[in-house]
Amino acid sequence: MKVTFFSSKPYDKEFFDQANQKFNFKLDYFETHLGPHVLNLIENTDAVCAFVNDKLNDAVLESLAQKGVKYIALRCAGFNNVDLEAAKRLGLRVSRVPAYSPEAVAEHAMAMILTLNRKTHKAYNRVREQNFALNGLMGFNLYQKTIGVIGTGNIGVAFCKIAKGFGARVLAYDICENPDLKQLGIEYISQEQLLSESDIISLHCPLMESTHHLINEDSIKKMKPNVMIINTSRGGLIDTKAVINGLKSKHIGYLGIDVYEQEDKLFFRDLSHTIIEDDTIQRLMSFPNVLVTAHQAFFTQEALEQIANSTLSSLFHFESKTNFENPNAVLI
Repeated sequence: MKVTFFSSKPYDKEFFDQANQKFNFKLDYFETHLGPHVLNLIENTDAVCAFVNDKLNDAVLESLAQKGVKYIALRCAGFNNVDLEAAKRLGLRVSRVPAYSPEAVAEHAMAMILTLNRKTHKAYNRVREQNFALNGLMGFNLYQKTIGVIGTGNIGVAFCKIAKGFGARVLAYDICENPDLKQLGIEYISQEQLLSESDIISLHCPLMESTHHLINEDSIKKMKPNVMIINTSRGGLIDTKAVINGLKSKHIGYLGIDVYEQEDKLFFRDLSHTIIEDDTIQRLMSFPNVLVTAHQAFFTQEALEQIANSTLSSLFHFESKTNFENPNAVLI
């Protein structure tokens, strides 16, 4: 089987080449993202391996099918960038990686909370300049604070357990409640109640029509003053302009985002010598109480190993017509 990768980086090649020793597929890597402009790169390919910002709309999928592509392997959990109806109509099989070290993302979310709260990033820069003053670095105890978690899939569950370990009161909202979390003392409540009672809100739900701009002008009004919002899921969960207004009015006290709605033009690239024309992200980064990381929550050795093995295993099962070990990996 020949597999063509898009949006690939050196670390993708390293981990996939290592995992491929078991499968012996032919792997081709392209750093460019997948879209209509690069379809000419695909020749005699059985499968396309795509990442979070690759565009797999109706037109792209139709072109892939015409070129003989049979499988779409997403090396991520989310699939909001794929037109699944079109893929089904065209007879394309689609897989994803539903659970790759959920602890990696959950730990990064907590790291963002701790960084924003205790301002360790600012302290680090101060001390390097021989400034040992503490003014402006005061934080608050997480102990007995209320942390709200929206979405309790694998990552949300991992985050709830971490938050509980800090002695926080942990609230959760999901359309499907997890009985194991309830036994750990996690309280499931309505989304509106969670918004109004939480000191910190961490988003761990998928991006769908029902969750698009979940954080918006109206939902922000329901939150506590000085609330902290953390998003390590998908950028489209947040209405960025509404959040900027919330920061300007000081209703939002802290914002930590590892994802951004327009990130496909920015993230995973070195733009240090470039003038960034996205005024929205520039405005966000101008706030002293905003922390932006470039979609790195997943980026651990354990997660990359699992992503590579799971992705190639899915393609093996497609080709050999054998049962998947994890049925959730199959979308079509």
